[in-house]
Amino acid sequence: MGELLERRRNESFPETIETDRLRIERLSHETVDLPEYYRICSSDEAIDEVTEYLSWDPHESIRETREYVDMVERQWERGDSAAYLLRPRENEDGSGDIAGGAGMTFDWEQKTGTLGVWLRKRFWGRGYSGERAAAFMRLAFDRLDLDVVAVEHQAGNEKSQRAIEKYADRFGGSYDGTVRNWEVKSGEAHDQHRYTIRREEYCEATA
Repeated sequence: MGELLERRRNESFPETIETDRLRIERLSHETVDLPEYYRICSSDEAIDEVTEYLSWDPHESIRETREYVDMVERQWERGDSAAYLLRPRENEDGSGDIAGGAGMTFDWEQKTGTLGVWLRKRFWGRGYSGERAAAFMRLAFDRLDLDVVAVEHQAGNEKSQRAIEKYADRFGGSYDGTVRNWEVKSGEAHDQHRYTIRREEYCEATA
């Protein structure tokens, strides 16, 4: 455990990751225009639909947005999690715009990274979630030396379920089960479904 933590202290998260269609860049005050990000997180098209199954609600003030960016900067520096913006690359519709956000939280003792993602509605249906997941799995297993990548979705979120099942199967992962009353949102408890991909499964699937 001590060796892993020491290696983690000496290994920073990448500031940017590029895939075939996405530029994935660190979310920070240096990389995001705060008023634009507030508008997206508060009043973007179908924002209530976008956040229905997320852990956060539409932002009510630019101060809330600023505090969120402050928080993810602290978590990045501590090594607790890495938060990114998703931007379509050149030749993609909406090139350079913020398509959504993605990240990974870490349990270094259990050598596990848990993925998260959200997309603005205009970017749904493009397969960006799976493309981002593949990039984060490479990061987790090849650079950060983790043993397991986990991904979860709230019960009832059929769009996320289909996307997760597709890339979990592609990389040899499996469905672990349901955690009851995992999260309370707006006074209501929700179940959570969990999938995992182990290092050896990933290596076999990508060999």
